[in-house]
Amino acid sequence: MGNKTPLWAAIARELKEDLAEGRYAPGDKLPTEAALADRFGVNRHTVRHALAGLVADGVVRTRRGSGAFVAARPTDYPIGRRVRFTENLRRAGRLPGREGLGLEVRAATGGEATVLHIATGDRVLVSHGLSTADGQPLGLSESLYPLDRLPGLQDALAKGQGVTQALQSAGVADYTRASTRITAVVASATQAVRLQVQEGAPLLKTTALNVDPDGVPVEYGRTWWAGDRLTLTLED
Repeated sequence: MGNKTPLWAAIARELKEDLAEGRYAPGDKLPTEAALADRFGVNRHTVRHALAGLVADGVVRTRRGSGAFVAARPTDYPIGRRVRFTENLRRAGRLPGREGLGLEVRAATGGEATVLHIATGDRVLVSHGLSTADGQPLGLSESLYPLDRLPGLQDALAKGQGVTQALQSAGVADYTRASTRITAVVASATQAVRLQVQEGAPLLKTTALNVDPDGVPVEYGRTWWAGDRLTLTLED
C-alpha cells in the first residue's frame, strides 16, 4: 500500500479548495481551531499544523490572539511623479479608504523646516491617518504641511476632504512628487495594533516630498506600509 496523505496536509488541501472556490474572501477570518477540529474530526494540534502549512504557502496569515485570516493579494502601488492614493488603488482594482487619526498644529523642527523651505519654529499642520484597501489596513501616514503657506487647508482636511481637494481649496491647483525614499523597518507595538500585524513584522517606510507647479514644497509625508500587503513599483 502507498503512503497515506497526512491528515494535516489533507485538511490544508481542503481549506485551499474552499479559498479557491470563494467560500472565504481575502481578509476574511477563518473558523476557529476548535471549529475546524470539529469539522474534520481531528485534534487542534492537527488543525494548527494545517494552518501553519497554509501560512508557509502565503495563503493564510495569523494574528496572535485574533485567529487566522485569508491573505489578501499584495496591492500594486506605483511610485512616480504623480502619486494619488485613491487613483492608485482604484487602478489596482481595490477599494480605497482612509480613516483620519487626528490633526495637530505645532512648530517645525530644524529638519522639517529645511525640507519644507520654511523657518525653524514656523507652524506646520500634521495630519495622521490610516489608509485601507478593501477595508484592510494598508498604511499609517503622517503628513506635514507648511500651514502659513496654505490658508484654509486645516479646515478642508478637518471636513474630511482628500489631500488633492484640500490642497486645491488652499490654492494649490496641482502637485507632483519631488522625491521618495524607501526603507525597511519593523512594526512598533502601536503600529502593529493599527495595521493589524504582529509587533516586529516587516514594514515599508516611504518618506516623500510633494511640490506645487513652481517647485515649492506643499507636503512632507511619512507612511508605514504593511510589508506583506503592498508591492511598490517605480513609474516615470
